Amino acid sequence: MSKVKKLILLIGDIVVLYVSLAIALLIRYQNIAVAQESFGNHVGPFSAIFALWILSFYWNDLYRPKAFGGTLWLMKAFARAVFIATLTSIAALYLFPGFFVLTPRANLFILSAVFFFLAYFWRAAASRAMATGALNVVILGDSPLIEEAVRFIEHNPHADYRVARRIARPNERDIEALPELIRAARAEVVVVPRHLVNNVSLLHAIYRLLPLEVSVIPFSDFYETLFEKEPLKELEENWFIENISTRRPVYESVKRGMDIAIALAVSAVLALPALLIALLVKLTSHGPMVYAQKRVGKNGAPFTLYKFRTMHHNAQGALWTETNDIRVTRLGNILRFTHLDEIPQLWNIIKGDIALVGPRPERVELAAQYERFPYYEIRHVVKPGLTGWAQVSFRPSASFEEAYEKLCYDIYYVKNRSLFLDLVIFLRTVKYLFTSYTK
Repeated sequence: MSKVKKLILLIGDIVVLYVSLAIALLIRYQNIAVAQESFGNHVGPFSAIFALWILSFYWNDLYRPKAFGGTLWLMKAFARAVFIATLTSIAALYLFPGFFVLTPRANLFILSAVFFFLAYFWRAAASRAMATGALNVVILGDSPLIEEAVRFIEHNPHADYRVARRIARPNERDIEALPELIRAARAEVVVVPRHLVNNVSLLHAIYRLLPLEVSVIPFSDFYETLFEKEPLKELEENWFIENISTRRPVYESVKRGMDIAIALAVSAVLALPALLIALLVKLTSHGPMVYAQKRVGKNGAPFTLYKFRTMHHNAQGALWTETNDIRVTRLGNILRFTHLDEIPQLWNIIKGDIALVGPRPERVELAAQYERFPYYEIRHVVKPGLTGWAQVSFRPSASFEEAYEKLCYDIYYVKNRSLFLDLVIFLRTVKYLFTSYTK
């Protein structure tokens, strides 16, 4: 889903929230004059509450492509989001009674009911409108990744694109007739894989497309837009030279300051729980409370990562943790499920070994095996993180194939890293702390 569509959905939801508030007050007081006066009193406190609602919508994937997954999915997602938002708002009302003194609690429940129905119809209308706004695309070339992209578009009519024509193996005749084909298909975008760009005839045909106001997009950029990961099998070294920035001093300085501030604040909050966890680890199984492990950091430099021990001391076995792994203690299962075993990594953040957000640091043994992946070393040009884009976008890897898939997400992060993307990753991480992974 494009950023423009996400922005339209966000603005629409905000408008519907305030309209719902006005209707809820009118229903409650059944007097236009009283409702108008009450709206003025409510708009300030409820603006703060609406921020919580928008966050709930985000956590329930209402600003992602799956938000157009069908009527049943939309209804369930909105019901879940409104329920969570209402409970969060009730908590805010009772935690800050002075700020919300002008807001009767009953108005919140009326608002929730009104908003659910208005928002559902707004989203359904937006879904139909956005489905008709897809761009016609002509795709050249043939590969497993191109097939993946075509299948995705065919099964996701709200993906901003519609395949108007596919030329798997373009010959000289196809290339010569490309401008006429574009006109006939009313195409607005032509997607070209990199290996075809060196074709002189194709370059000439693409040049002739300029007067037609057609966008020509490299397949790697097209794939990245669709899946928010990089098609590593389609890339060459020159792509990395053109797209990967190894130094962003302002971003890195601001990020480092935020990492230290957040790590110190969270450490202060979790100090007593951490002491209790350490004691429980010591009492429930033999071995050290904190497990130290060598990981690979920025530029491939090794460092020691700290976690509360979740396995039996000196347990040996597979490099990946397996389902119902007998090496994990009973307490360890709880700590892993709640992610509380990672509290000691706050010290790694303060030391500067890792950041709050970045590619997860791999064990030295695993990293040595992953080096067989093309371009694996690129993930090391940035500092690793406590959480990362691959972690919130893909399930935990349990094979080399899945590790390679996560590498595609890691390279996407390296290319597109920013404070905004870090915030998105942080918010998704908070969500996954309370829910099991769903892609």
